[in-house]
Amino acid sequence: MEPTIVAIGGGSLSESRAEQQIEEYILRLTGADDPRICFIGTASGDTPANIVRFYSVFSSDRCRPSHLTLIDRKVTDLREFLFSQDAIYVGGGNTGALLAIWRQHGLDAVLREAWERGIVLCGSSAGANCWHEASTTDSFGPKLEPLLDGLGFIQGSFCPHFDVEAQRRPLYRGLVAEGALPDGTACDNCVAVRYEGTRVAEFIASKPEARAWRMERTPDGYRETEIVPRYLDG
Repeated sequence: MEPTIVAIGGGSLSESRAEQQIEEYILRLTGADDPRICFIGTASGDTPANIVRFYSVFSSDRCRPSHLTLIDRKVTDLREFLFSQDAIYVGGGNTGALLAIWRQHGLDAVLREAWERGIVLCGSSAGANCWHEASTTDSFGPKLEPLLDGLGFIQGSFCPHFDVEAQRRPLYRGLVAEGALPDGTACDNCVAVRYEGTRVAEFIASKPEARAWRMERTPDGYRETEIVPRYLDG
């Protein structure tokens, strides 16, 4: 299977089965009859409530869920554990903290190997930011700022929560216009971009009104191009 990443703008892991189209999409991408999917909640400090929520969404009647904690690490061999998965789902939270802890544990290298092996990598908010070269984040305080040291599996920048956080759109426009962030993609909540290798394969949405956006630097500032995702009608 070609390396695959699904980066979600936010609003995922809904407790309503009727609003879990993107989660179903991820499971289908694995091609497995009984897919194994692991949750990594580093960005929220491995908060138990988020782990419980993951298990309620990716329940045992549809897949084989598991989770990996690093704050209180129980798994000795990360490669053995993660290479046995069909998909890896990264939860939201603090992108900067996530990257620092992953690098401390060597998880960044393990995830690159997992990606190259064809294990589906996915996640929402910080769990979408992390795969990109750069992103917008509130990791360093209440003010949104650029983050420039993402994993870089995908070149360019990413901006989540484009429709629900008032700072996101003007900040992203300005950062791209001034060259502080490379050209990239913004996603509303309930929108995801799927990459095959490093190429955009498609945009999908679990709400018909949700959109994605391509942001590019121009001599006059920036160009913002609306993208209508494929609606996953549940």
